[in-house]
This record gives sequence, structure tokens and C-alpha cells, in this order.
Amino acid sequence: MDNIKNNEYYLKKIVVDLKIIMERMENIDEKEFNKNELLIDSVIFRLIQISENSLKLSDQFKKEHKNVQWKAIKGLRNRVVHDYGNVDLSIIFDTVKNSVPLLYKSLINLL
Repeated sequence: MDNIKNNEYYLKKIVVDLKIIMERMENIDEKEFNKNELLIDSVIFRLIQISENSLKLSDQFKKEHKNVQWKAIKGLRNRVVHDYGNVDLSIIFDTVKNSVPLLYKSLINLL
């Protein structure tokens, strides 16, 4: 099913992952996050999925929505995937608490 080359399909997948992250991180402070290996793995997996699906969006779609920081999304994925054992959890926590909700608000309006 992932072979479907449709911006709406991938956008929906991204929005679902963003929502799941926000739900799982609701009422979680940084100290609690840093101690919860299962939550860390879950959130990082979703961030990777968001990046992977953003890469499947057409170049035209990305050009039409330049307000979204597509390169930053890809960059976070590369740092996490290629240096997983040394990921700075404070950056992940900050991203999840600040950038994820903003990205969600931007993308949900495109559906």
C-alpha cells in the first residue's frame, strides 16, 4: 500500500504520526521522558516515519508549502538514524513539545 504515489496519502500518515506523538507526550515532562525507554523509542520511531513519509511527498507539493521546514524534518531523521546511540534527548524532547504541534497545525489544514 505504501507504493501509492499520492501526496494526500503520505500527508495523512504524517499527521497520524504527529498526533500519536502529541498524545503520548501529553503531560510528560523531560525528566519522565528521559527515564522512559519505551516512550523514547516510540517517539523516535514516529519521527523517523514522519521524515520517511515526507520524502515521498512530491517536490511540487513541497514547493507549494514552503512554510514547512522539509529539510529540517529530513535532517532530524538523518541524525537519529545514523547516530541513534548518541541522540541528544533534550533536542528530541524540545522538538516533540514545540515543533511537532506546530507542524501538526500546519499540515492538518492541508487535508
